[in-house]
Amino acid sequence: MEKTERTMGIREKIEEFYSNVRPNRFGIRKYLLKDGRKHKAAIIVPGGAYERVCSFVEGRPIAQRLNALGYSAFVIYYRCKDKALFPSPMDDLGRGVKEILEKADQYNILPSYSLWGFSAGGHLAASFGTEEIGAKKYGLPSPSTLVLSYPVVTMGELGHPLTRENLLGKNPSEDMIRKTSIEKLVTPSYPPTFLWCGDSDDVVDKENTLMLQKSLMENSVECRTTIYPGIGHGVGLASGTVAEGWIEEAVAFWESHSES
Repeated sequence: MEKTERTMGIREKIEEFYSNVRPNRFGIRKYLLKDGRKHKAAIIVPGGAYERVCSFVEGRPIAQRLNALGYSAFVIYYRCKDKALFPSPMDDLGRGVKEILEKADQYNILPSYSLWGFSAGGHLAASFGTEEIGAKKYGLPSPSTLVLSYPVVTMGELGHPLTRENLLGKNPSEDMIRKTSIEKLVTPSYPPTFLWCGDSDDVVDKENTLMLQKSLMENSVECRTTIYPGIGHGVGLASGTVAEGWIEEAVAFWESHSES
């Protein structure tokens, strides 16, 4: 136990360091396929409660797996902690997506994209699909598909307290809570969404996933939801668990909703 706790402590310190070291002024780390052909692109938003960017678990490994499956990938780094107040992370994501799409020819990628978010990064990615605070606000096309892994969805009672505090401050208004609770922002134009989480998640209540699923269904937005037994929070690829293979299922869902 002591070794595990010490290892986790070291990992968290490394994560915290790298979450404050942006790879470039756009906060983008590129994982490009360089075989001379154009590829579909996945843009990945790791989680971390708007406290850090957990790219070691939810960034690089996801991008590398997507590369192996034939897709170029990008990991977005965004402002955290005392710099994370709304709408700063949304602005960072908008700036990153704009840079990627403007350089689509240079990166040899197709112009449409999928957006993948984890935990608080799932909240950020999910917000980008909304009309009110999403891609349209930045003059950008919405993602063809959203892939949301154990996402924070609501800023209400069932949300994650630290995520809410980092994004909205200690005493947010009811209007600001509504404006950033994704389940209240879904419209029929929301992108098709792949959702998954574990029923043993003691960090972000699975009700976040279920309330977003409910809103999607009420707005006739196509979605697929899987809740895996015995799976907790922050598992990334979930290798060696019952959730292993979720990424291939997500890719199949994306392919069924993306342009050729």
